[in-house]
Amino acid sequence: MPTPALASLPIRRLTLRDLSACADLSEDRGWPREEHKWGLLLSAGKGYGIDDPDGGLTSACVVTEYGPQEQPALGAIGMVLVAERHARQGIGRRLMRHVVSAMDSTPLTLYATPHGRPLYEELGFKVTGRAEMLRGYFLPDAGGPAVGVSTRAATAEDLPVLLRLDEEVFGTDRTHIVTRLPAFADQLRVAEENGRIVGYAAAWPNMDTHVVGPLIARDTPTATALLASLAAHTDRPLRTDIDVRHEELLAWAKNRGLESIAFNAVMTYGITEPPGDWTRRFAPVTVAAG
Repeated sequence: MPTPALASLPIRRLTLRDLSACADLSEDRGWPREEHKWGLLLSAGKGYGIDDPDGGLTSACVVTEYGPQEQPALGAIGMVLVAERHARQGIGRRLMRHVVSAMDSTPLTLYATPHGRPLYEELGFKVTGRAEMLRGYFLPDAGGPAVGVSTRAATAEDLPVLLRLDEEVFGTDRTHIVTRLPAFADQLRVAEENGRIVGYAAAWPNMDTHVVGPLIARDTPTATALLASLAAHTDRPLRTDIDVRHEELLAWAKNRGLESIAFNAVMTYGITEPPGDWTRRFAPVTVAAG
């Protein structure tokens, strides 16, 4: 349990005005500052935090809600952080209990590191899957793109189609995320077959890398074509988190220079597995937003 002084500190909603403090908290725990990602999460989701009387934040996390605003179909929890000076004092547990209570009956999901998993299990979250984080410089495929699958930069006219495809695959509406991608990402590309969009992917800047996500595709060849096309338009190393059930894509990416650097458990609360069609959902926008 937190000490009496820490237990009395109020939990409040965070806003974009707290972006710098959130980035400071990331840095305090040895994470990258990731201000660009914090900006997306704080504008599209709900931030919760506890102020430190000595300045900055004691703890923070973000919940991104999907589906109808009046009754969300899913809440994704991410960026759960506690300042090093207050670690192991029950602060993270208190903040998570508050968030779970605030979300009421809304099903929840999150990506858990091995360090964080015991806390989430204590709160009732169940492991329902795993994602493998890859990072590295992409080596072009001499064989070229998948036969029949072409890729191009997305246009504004594509947005209605992308929204429909995304909701079908993700399992619920996330218009507030997808419509932010053109400004948030450096690249947003679609895969086409016979003039029909069969997948899309984005690459967004995070410190010295480009994170590939979301990656939604009809099948593995389409996913490889999208990933290769994103790689062809950047000189940064790529990073992405791929559902481990997509063994073929993982093997293909590793053969082209990306290396495995971590595994995260996909956990759910209130549902037995995340909604949607996992066979076409290859990578999330970010593990912090599901």
